Amino acid sequence: MKAKKIILYGTTIFLITLMLFKGFLSFYNPKSTPAQNIIENKKVIYLTFDDGPSNVVTDKVLDILKENNVHATFFLIGNQINGLENTVRRIHAEGHSIGLHTYTHKLKYIYGNQNNFIKEMLDCRNEINRVTGISPNIIRFPCGSRKYLNPDYLDKLHSYNFKIYDWNVETSDGINPKLSPYKQYMRAVKESKNLCEIILLMHCDYMHKNTCKALPKIIKYYKEKGYEFKTITDDTPELIQ
Repeated sequence: MKAKKIILYGTTIFLITLMLFKGFLSFYNPKSTPAQNIIENKKVIYLTFDDGPSNVVTDKVLDILKENNVHATFFLIGNQINGLENTVRRIHAEGHSIGLHTYTHKLKYIYGNQNNFIKEMLDCRNEINRVTGISPNIIRFPCGSRKYLNPDYLDKLHSYNFKIYDWNVETSDGINPKLSPYKQYMRAVKESKNLCEIILLMHCDYMHKNTCKALPKIIKYYKEKGYEFKTITDDTPELIQ
């Protein structure tokens, strides 16, 4: 009987101690401090557009960005700039970033060897410089870098001060330019779950009219989710998928 009382007493003391300890932890070490919340809630999105400039579509994208007071990054194809210099100047003048997306976008040639690829990027940069006076170092591999990069090649590109930016969310308009605006929007939304930093791939070639239709809703969604819209610059950490 005495032993049972001792056990009961000890159990009671243990439970009381445990409750007090949990209460102390919740006070002293809450689940998230204000500083942690600031870090955890800092969400950034980089809207990026490949394959421009093009007549009509690129300017329509620029109109939408201006209407919504957000900025984006345009990875341009060098040999498409001739005749569309005013569009390229507008991209630069309105505060968007410009990146290199090769000069010809001819995959068989640019991926024939590393020197071809580097020359394509340099030629693209020279063309952008001719029009805007800037010489970008941010580059995007057509179709992404995954199949082509290795450590030595990456070092070689870095020796030219190139920085590489793939993407972690896409609308799939590059695969299917006729994909409906709704499906593009859904891709942009679904793929972004639980991501605090997003590089969103879209396109602004002449075929991508549906991208223009999806873009306002995409911007609205990310604004409502509290994302900050930024442009890719030399200071942006590389994203290599």
